[in-house]
Amino acid sequence: MANTRKSTKRAKQADKRQARNTVVRSATRTALRQALDAVKNKDMSKAQAAYKSAVKALSKAASKGSIPKGRAARKISRLTRLAKKALPAALGGK
Repeated sequence: MANTRKSTKRAKQADKRQARNTVVRSATRTALRQALDAVKNKDMSKAQAAYKSAVKALSKAASKGSIPKGRAARKISRLTRLAKKALPAALGGK
């Protein structure tokens, strides 16, 4: 329990940030899951759209500080590698 006005304000700020970060992380996980499903099902058009939205969500979450930048980069890298392997034409590959 916060004892001073300053600590009360900090507690409120922490609660707001936690709520916002929870929403952003959840949306990011959903976008990533949809992209992985589309790639694994080899659905070209769905995979392209899902890949773009997943990369955008991860980049935005990292830039806002909801997830660490390194984690976002790692997940984007792994998703890209998987997508290129499964559907080379989807990402402009060979």
